[in-house]
Amino acid sequence: MKRMGTLRLLSDLSHFSGAARLRELLAGDPAVRVRCSPDGRHLLLLRPPGAPSPQLLVAVRGPGAELERAWPAGHPSPLDAFFLPWPTRPALVLVWESGLAEVWGAGVGPGWRLLRSTELCPGGGARVVAVAAPGGRLVWCEERQAGAEGWLGPPAAFSYCVCVRTLEPSGEAGTNLGRTHILLHHCPSFGLLASRKDLFLVPTAATWPGVGHILLIWRPGKGKLMVAAPCLGLSHSKSLHPGQGDTWDFRALLRGLPGLLSPMKPLTVHTWAPTPQGLLLLDFKGTVSLVQSHGGTRAVGTLQEAPVGLAGSAALGTFHGTLACVLGSTLELLDMGSGQLLERKVLSTDRVHLLAPPVPGMEDEEELETRGGLRLLSALGLFRVGWEAPQGLEVPSAEDLVFEEACEYYQRRSLRGAQLTPEELRHNSTFRAPQALASILQGHVSPSTLLTTLRAELRDYRALDQLKAHLVAGDDEEAGWTELAELEVARLLRTELVGDQLAQLNTVFQALPTAAWGAILRALQLQPDGKGRLKSHAPPDVWKKVLGGTSAGKEPPNGILPLFELLCQCLCRLEPGWLPPFVELAQQQGGPGWGSGDPGLPLYRRALAVLGEEGTRPEALELELLLGSGRPKAVLQAVGQLVQKEQWERALEAGLALSPSSPLLRSEIFKLLLAEFARHRRLDAYLPLLCRLCPPDLAPAELLLLLRTHLPDESEPPTPFPEPGTEPPLTVGLLKALLERTGAQGRPLGPVLSLYEDILWDPGTPPPTPPRGPVTTLQASDHPGLEAWASPGLLCD
Repeated sequence: MKRMGTLRLLSDLSHFSGAARLRELLAGDPAVRVRCSPDGRHLLLLRPPGAPSPQLLVAVRGPGAELERAWPAGHPSPLDAFFLPWPTRPALVLVWESGLAEVWGAGVGPGWRLLRSTELCPGGGARVVAVAAPGGRLVWCEERQAGAEGWLGPPAAFSYCVCVRTLEPSGEAGTNLGRTHILLHHCPSFGLLASRKDLFLVPTAATWPGVGHILLIWRPGKGKLMVAAPCLGLSHSKSLHPGQGDTWDFRALLRGLPGLLSPMKPLTVHTWAPTPQGLLLLDFKGTVSLVQSHGGTRAVGTLQEAPVGLAGSAALGTFHGTLACVLGSTLELLDMGSGQLLERKVLSTDRVHLLAPPVPGMEDEEELETRGGLRLLSALGLFRVGWEAPQGLEVPSAEDLVFEEACEYYQRRSLRGAQLTPEELRHNSTFRAPQALASILQGHVSPSTLLTTLRAELRDYRALDQLKAHLVAGDDEEAGWTELAELEVARLLRTELVGDQLAQLNTVFQALPTAAWGAILRALQLQPDGKGRLKSHAPPDVWKKVLGGTSAGKEPPNGILPLFELLCQCLCRLEPGWLPPFVELAQQQGGPGWGSGDPGLPLYRRALAVLGEEGTRPEALELELLLGSGRPKAVLQAVGQLVQKEQWERALEAGLALSPSSPLLRSEIFKLLLAEFARHRRLDAYLPLLCRLCPPDLAPAELLLLLRTHLPDESEPPTPFPEPGTEPPLTVGLLKALLERTGAQGRPLGPVLSLYEDILWDPGTPPPTPPRGPVTTLQASDHPGLEAWASPGLLCD
């Protein structure tokens, strides 16, 4: 069914400040220059020099103050004016032929305010003939004093240069102007036209005819300069990075490009129009051509009427693969693919201006309704031209779409075999989310209430779209990609991390791990505490989402890692030393039932799985994860590995680091190290630490029994001194400190439990010395017990 072009009134201009003056300028001056701000809320009208006052008017839709300026006779008015794509506040730049540039801003005080004034040609003697403001840059073509005559033409023909400066906001009311870089020197007079991505340098009436068939395309985002001759079908590409000091002599540039200087007539163009697809040009025969960014040219179509001389007004624009051309009071719509005339309308006025569409991501809520069309401005109002859906095409309502989409979503998550239907969702109280959304769309919730609820999320989405638009426009700097990754991670963290969302998060971490981890740092509010540990102030809901995982024993689908494993993998790549503190902090945050898998699968084991199979993991990280896990088996495993490596001090410190609430684990570590102490003497230097690790309730008899269990077997009788090269035996002197430690809690009351405890207690004062008398001969009859063990060879008469 054939589409129908519609022209719909968006505003009668009464919503704009200074509406009466706005209508007056639009109706009275056919040469007025009209520009629209990136957000679509401001209109700028600039009258040519010598026109009656005011020469400049800036009107705003909705709340805000207009800007109206006039320059008296004898004072030059601006050569051109442009809005700047600053997302923080509306701003515009005025440029005079003398090189004076003024930056004006709104939103930093009452009304508009001059933010910065500078001279683009500080040396004097130069004259600005054209200016453009692509992205955050200011580009101008200035005429300088002519030099010596060159081989290409007269000196005055190549006495121009094209310069560029960056123009960025600074703070609330500041502006940063970069250094001046020369793109081209010794070039002819060029007109400058800018789209969102490219800058077009086109010939003018003042351009020397020998090069009037050549135009240039500078692509700042790619650092390329395209030299094209549409009538010859030729184009050449050169590198041009002004920030790196690149510049080109126009005459030397053409000298190295064969074929471009073939004798040709200058381009006869009535109207130029930059678009996202390239540069549109309308010649005096009514033919519209498109010069694309790579330098290629193709014909789009031919209008039913051709422009009559230079006095006739014409405007070109594109939307949805359609070319719109306003020629006088006629609007023609052509298919850009076939060139076929789709529709032709006669307008009630011949003073119509096509407005550039708002920058994606910067338009306000009202401008979102005009997407997919083109806006026309005249004294009668602001209109939108677009395509109307064919009659008879049934478009499902928003409520029907909600329940149909919910059916697919719930069916994927459901385990039952029965098929869900939209009718079941409408009347079943189990599924409340689609019913709530449908009630909102039906108007049961007021728009103001809904906007208040979603304001923060809408602001985040708008900031994300603005950043994406800047990157698409060619500002592919590393800082922009970093910010985009951070915003994307922050957005995904607010969603349910399953399926596509989790896969997208994995992709962001793989492409930009540093930026993604920076977003996680802010979301979890991670900070080091100065003691090698991490602390977090994030709410439990965020940690619950981080610690969720897959079912135990199941690999993630298609290699997609859950968020916790993804963070562990990222830390292994960026900061391996942060992995153990992060896992330890995560174990402190975890609540019951937070993991989606087996509740018995601890987080340290999930982190170890990221490091690889056992035997291939980094030993240092594995040890730190085991020691920080707080699990008895894991800690004993780590201490066992330290014992095998004979890292005695670290093994002892691992046991001492355990809290007193883990006496059994400390006792097991002590017994493990005591066995090593009994077998060899390499632990002797760490005996004070071993004594501190000794359990306070260990009796001396138990200590000696443990030692006896692990003492090496003696195949020969002991000798007072060990053989050279053999391990010295355990001595009572080494045991004294341990035995004292076992009795350091005070002498127990009641009967003596050990045969050796009396040895350990110091009575304070020695017993009195017995009196010394004459030594008497010991008689066996006085001590009958001696006869039982005395051998005949030991006593003599």
